[in-house]
Amino acid sequence: MSLALSIGLLAAAGVFLVLQRGMIRIILGFVLLTHAVNLLIIAAGGVARRDAPFSDGDTSMAADPLPQAFVLTAIVIAFAITVVLATFAVVGRGDDDTEADPTQSDGEGSTQGTAKDSAKDSAKDSATGTSNGTAKSTSKHGDGDLG
Repeated sequence: MSLALSIGLLAAAGVFLVLQRGMIRIILGFVLLTHAVNLLIIAAGGVARRDAPFSDGDTSMAADPLPQAFVLTAIVIAFAITVVLATFAVVGRGDDDTEADPTQSDGEGSTQGTAKDSAKDSAKDSATGTSNGTAKSTSKHGDGDLG
């Protein structure tokens, strides 16, 4: 009974986290779901038969190795998918906005730039000698004083 409750609790928490917006929550939800599925596979293999495989020579009460092999394979696959999802979370950190920011006015909310765009704009401004639309002026002597 406690195994079934554990599976249900892990699955419910995993589904809840997967349906959230943040990528880290999605990854943690995926991990919880894989744990729930692993417990389900082990439970399907027979909870009552858990003797050592070669203890007395009687193999009728030995644990079935097939669900254990499935779970071991599932752990490896889940770890690989978790690493891929974590890589996506790091690479696409600023790319998860699909709607305009509600705090901005109507005209400004439709065009949002990323951090890369603002870095490119500031690099272009520094190369052309402008900053925020104003030109830098130097004195006649070229000593760098702003006049």
